Amino acid sequence: MTLAPSPAALLELAARLATAAGRQSLDGLHRTRTLDTKSSDTDMVTEMDKAAEALIVAGIDAERPNDGVLGEEGASRPGTSGVRWVIDPIDGTTNYVYRHPFWSVSIGAELNGVTVAGAVAIPMLGEIYTASKGGGAFRNGVPITVSTQTILAQSLIGTGFAYSADIRARQGVMVATLLPEVRDIRRGGSAAIDLCFVADGRLDAYVEDGLNPWDECAGSLIVSEAGGIVTVLDVGRGTHCAANPALHALLAKRVHALH
Repeated sequence: MTLAPSPAALLELAARLATAAGRQSLDGLHRTRTLDTKSSDTDMVTEMDKAAEALIVAGIDAERPNDGVLGEEGASRPGTSGVRWVIDPIDGTTNYVYRHPFWSVSIGAELNGVTVAGAVAIPMLGEIYTASKGGGAFRNGVPITVSTQTILAQSLIGTGFAYSADIRARQGVMVATLLPEVRDIRRGGSAAIDLCFVADGRLDAYVEDGLNPWDECAGSLIVSEAGGIVTVLDVGRGTHCAANPALHALLAKRVHALH
């Protein structure tokens, strides 16, 4: 009988591959890049997204060939080990194309359907956020915790916008409604980074419609291990809300009212 891998062992591999993919993408940042689009004319993908995903999958294949994979850029296969890797090779491709620093490499590892390890590398900030189930959350090896803010009106909230015009219009209404009720709102352009910033107290909370598994797999675990809560408020819309427990309850109630 094969023993299940430890979360720590999966995290070591996730962090190593996220760092390597981030370094490769950083090296390619100033090259001429081939651009394509996916879900809409504003949803860009570059050859560097695909190259980063290929590097990560090759690294998994070399060490854990029986694992499953789910990648944003198309890498997908079932596994036989009970482990599945959920990969966003460049989260924040628009930022990457514009050389804006808020893009990341996000790798989560699920064991029998439960996320047990996650790493989010932010190459242009020189940072990597990591967490393993039951092992805490860290930035560059230093423990982190969510903010202690419990007053919605004094909270800095992160959010993001989809590429669909219809969804963006709905998100704009939510932002316009929330903005007078909170300290301020930030839109960074990478859901994985936003979640890590909640875990690190750089944001008090985060809410966004339409996240995919690769957007939030690693980041959600990092928030949880930092003492926060991440829930899906509306399954149909994929509305994710992340914050410390007290603030989460307040923000979730407010967002529910907007739906």
